[in-house]
Amino acid sequence: MAISLRTLKKDIAQCEICIEHLPLGPRPVVQFSSKSRIVIVGQAPGTKVHETGVPWDDPSGDHLREWLRVSREDFYDSDWFALVPMGFCYPGKAKSGDAPPRPECAPQWHQRVLDAIAPDPLVLLCGQYAQEQYLGSSRKKTLTETVRSFTEYGPRTIPLPHPSWRSRIWMKKNPWFEAKLLPVLRRKVKKRLQG
Repeated sequence: MAISLRTLKKDIAQCEICIEHLPLGPRPVVQFSSKSRIVIVGQAPGTKVHETGVPWDDPSGDHLREWLRVSREDFYDSDWFALVPMGFCYPGKAKSGDAPPRPECAPQWHQRVLDAIAPDPLVLLCGQYAQEQYLGSSRKKTLTETVRSFTEYGPRTIPLPHPSWRSRIWMKKNPWFEAKLLPVLRRKVKKRLQG
């Protein structure tokens, strides 16, 4: 397992599948180990994460860790957390914010990463791109409806909004998220980290 895991990480690090579409060039940012118990599927690195090479090393990451009630130290322990964005590289800018994750990345790498980690992880789907990929037709019409229906996706999958600055506005409009979903999320995360 160690050799194949090392090979997989090397292959990801050398990936250039969508190089012609990446304004800053390829720099895949992903974290996982054969023991990862929680998988966080996000969008794609922003410019700060592209620079540092550290996933979720930005205000969105701070907000996510706040939701999970975990320390930076635990969050960056790959035996606990696999951090697997829909696109491993910074996709560039769009009219409002960053461009969507490149569509080539998830089909190329996600199943291989999931096959390399611990069985039956808790999977947290942050944002519409992750939910579209992993929930497919079981998604609701809006992200809000999908997240509100989190209990429908089983004990191992929790859809979340992306924890960007916009989510703070969204949380004020949707107080049920903090009252109902976050306690369940924190309980499940704590159980995985203790188990």
